[in-house]
Amino acid sequence: MSDPILCTEQNHLLAALPAAVFALLASHLELVAMPLGQLVYGPGRPLLHAYFPTTAIVSLHYVTQSGASVETAGVGNEGVVGMALFMGGDTTPSSAMVQTAGYAYRLERSVLKAVFGRVVQVRDPLLRYTQALMTQVCQTAVCNRHHSIDQQLSRWLLLSADRVPERELVVTQELIASLLGVRRESITEAAGKLQLAGCIRYRRGHIAVLDRAGLESRACECYGVVRREWSRLLDKASR
Repeated sequence: MSDPILCTEQNHLLAALPAAVFALLASHLELVAMPLGQLVYGPGRPLLHAYFPTTAIVSLHYVTQSGASVETAGVGNEGVVGMALFMGGDTTPSSAMVQTAGYAYRLERSVLKAVFGRVVQVRDPLLRYTQALMTQVCQTAVCNRHHSIDQQLSRWLLLSADRVPERELVVTQELIASLLGVRRESITEAAGKLQLAGCIRYRRGHIAVLDRAGLESRACECYGVVRREWSRLLDKASR
């Protein structure tokens, strides 16, 4: 993992806060490393911190009693991990795990709750982000049920690449299969098609998006729905 850049503007929610409001949080924010595979929180465990990713991507997923898992949403530099802290709960039945190593700003839960409760300039962006995240959760459910694995993989790659535009994705096909809830062989086949089409380059756990337009043409409408909602709600939060 490369050295971090100490800049809160790398997280869009933090960057959207007015300077005077951000000053209320600044001294409480701690830049922390988020290594691949780190469990940020688990089912039923109290959440102690919120995390505002800068270069890391965190997967929100549910693990069944049989051990199978599927991703419900991803969180990167557009958002925050720990929504339950300001939505009235301190635990969730799901898990959050780092899928792409990087960094995040960590904020103690009591600070977030206090500021959320009394400062509208913090509350409104977080609530808009929550709505955008719920759109992503809903579209993921639709995608998993109705769209092909090729389309699901294209959607997932585009959303991930949006969060790390200047880096290759460091991820294995086995991990992608686990997040999408499908067989690894299916991901291998779908990734092979994308590579042959010149959309991506895959080698030794590294994926680079070479042709975004081609990848978008192979994705379902779910990617566009999520991106438009991000733009509508999160751009509004920054005004």
